[in-house]
Amino acid sequence: MFTAETWPIGANMLSFGNTTPDGTPTLEASSSVWASQLRQVKELGVDQIDPTDAWLPLAKLSDERVEEFRRVLDGEGLTLSSISMTRNSVVDVDNGEQNVADALRFIELAPSFGVSVVNTGFMQATTEAQNDAIWFWLADGHVDDPALRDLAIERIRTLGDAARGQGIELSLEMYEDTYVGTADEAVAFLQDVDHDSVGLNPDLGNLVRLHREVEPWPDMFEKVLPHANFWHIKNYTRDYDPATGAYSSAPMPLKYGYINYRTVIRRALELGYSGPFCCEHYGSDSLGVIAENVHYIRQVLSSALA
Repeated sequence: MFTAETWPIGANMLSFGNTTPDGTPTLEASSSVWASQLRQVKELGVDQIDPTDAWLPLAKLSDERVEEFRRVLDGEGLTLSSISMTRNSVVDVDNGEQNVADALRFIELAPSFGVSVVNTGFMQATTEAQNDAIWFWLADGHVDDPALRDLAIERIRTLGDAARGQGIELSLEMYEDTYVGTADEAVAFLQDVDHDSVGLNPDLGNLVRLHREVEPWPDMFEKVLPHANFWHIKNYTRDYDPATGAYSSAPMPLKYGYINYRTVIRRALELGYSGPFCCEHYGSDSLGVIAENVHYIRQVLSSALA
């Protein structure tokens, strides 16, 4: 069992995007660029990262460059808490088979970095309308095709088998309008997958930010936390005016948002949660907020585990 000090809690590197300031894809950037960005994380007192494929897709690196990344990571005194795939659904009609291959590569690489879980999901690329919005969740995005649900189950089982073979787990990220888009849908999908190496990522921040009716967060967490094996964790404000029907939401540090994470984390521990955390934030100084969130989680864990 982890202590509050040793619990894997990483900073999601999506704060840096997938290109350098001069437009070079991070995938093709020099290791000195990687080191510079990693150093910014370390300087904030955070020792672990999640190298999401929205930053640096390790699955697409050659073996030589994977080792180059490993040397940079070691040189900056950082380790990986987890590995996340973002917007690369295994049932994408154009790229699904390639995304499966990439997921298998992530699963293959994970143990060599000390990673116990690889995260994936069914969200797909943002639309033009989402890209034009102040916040992408203000516009409608991809909606999963019910006709592909059986294929999704089959491919997730394949990834689950691969994860079990590597001694790690696979986690499915909850996201609106996907097969795991509500608490009930997520639990039902997981039950249909029926694999002991596959669990849920209860990323309910993805849902409470939506400008639509959503189930109360305490009810959602109560349903999904028993199945959680990894956690993208972030918070938002949320408001609804019944007189006008208007919703509003905005990213906030964990401590100040709509969801009471002190309560939720303690409840997760009661239910046996032992997976990594990956801190995310959008807008403002996202990396700085992520660092605050890492330290906040450690304090909550320290209190809960005392």
